[in-house]
Amino acid sequence: MSEIKRTPFNQAHQQHGGKLVDFSGWELPVNYGSQIQEHEAVRTDAGMFDVSHMMVTDVVGENSKAWLRKLLANDVAKLSFVGKALYSPLMNEQGGVIDDLIVYRMNDEETQYRIVSNGATREKDAAHFQATAKEFGVSLTHRTDTAMLAVQGPRAVEKLLSVKPDWADTVQALKAFQGADMGNGWFVARTGYTGEEGVEVILPDTAATEFFTALSQADVQPCGLGARDTLRLEAGMNLYGHDMDDETSPLVAGMGWTIDLKDENRDFIGKAPLVALKAAGVPHKQVGLLLETRGVLREGMEVVTPFGKGVITSGTFSPTLKQSIAIARVPTETTDSAEVDIRGTLTPVRVLKLPFVRNGQKQFE
Repeated sequence: MSEIKRTPFNQAHQQHGGKLVDFSGWELPVNYGSQIQEHEAVRTDAGMFDVSHMMVTDVVGENSKAWLRKLLANDVAKLSFVGKALYSPLMNEQGGVIDDLIVYRMNDEETQYRIVSNGATREKDAAHFQATAKEFGVSLTHRTDTAMLAVQGPRAVEKLLSVKPDWADTVQALKAFQGADMGNGWFVARTGYTGEEGVEVILPDTAATEFFTALSQADVQPCGLGARDTLRLEAGMNLYGHDMDDETSPLVAGMGWTIDLKDENRDFIGKAPLVALKAAGVPHKQVGLLLETRGVLREGMEVVTPFGKGVITSGTFSPTLKQSIAIARVPTETTDSAEVDIRGTLTPVRVLKLPFVRNGQKQFE
């Protein structure tokens, strides 16, 4: 059994009363007392999440762009300026999703990029990167000297800038899916970790405790995995890994919008089976489920529709809606209603288009 890993914020979590648990081999806080209070802080004010378990990979080389165009289903050729970010599935040769990630363009010459990928698939991602980068002569550096903090909520930027006032012009100019190198190992981006307003900050690991403490003193609520899960589900995001099993196509996992097939001459890993599936017709789609009676929808529960069966990939109780919600994979023909097998009882649910909540407001009637 491998030794549990700790992030650079571990000391800060302990100082602020975080209840630490094992998350995919990393010791992270599940909460700091009240998960509901943390959730509400992000919806109405500002909260912060330690996401240092995510993998930061710096890419350098003349063929970096060519490698990324081969590696990813989305096309980095769309990164038209330094700091622009792109969301993409990472696929295997069979067209299954290994992970989803974000890549940033880091210089004018298109020879430097930064990839941020998920912590739960760190080893698998790193092996895939290394195996495919060899023929392109690309240098990959997995940054073990960094920490990462997501500061989220309608007052997140305001409170961040109370701690980093010299960042004001740069941060306020950032639009969605843009990042900026702030110098001395600091990088800030706006990619929507929880679906709320906010930023993600990559920083030197040696500055982690001081930065966390400063934000706490600015009344940014420390938040754990519990609040992260409810916020992300309300925003229509599957919990990490729950929509990826190396066999599921991104077309089935609700990631079809991230696939770029415009350049017919671009060949990327997993393209052939993906194009074949698209031509044949995608049998399943991703939807939201709302339970209007008592109970909680959970991952793995069977969904029954007139067109066949599906499965819940992520489920929870929504603090914002005061109802249970889930993301499910169901037959493509499914319309506005279905049933879920809850402890042997088929229970009606509403089928909704995702997300459930955006900027604190529900997105359905």
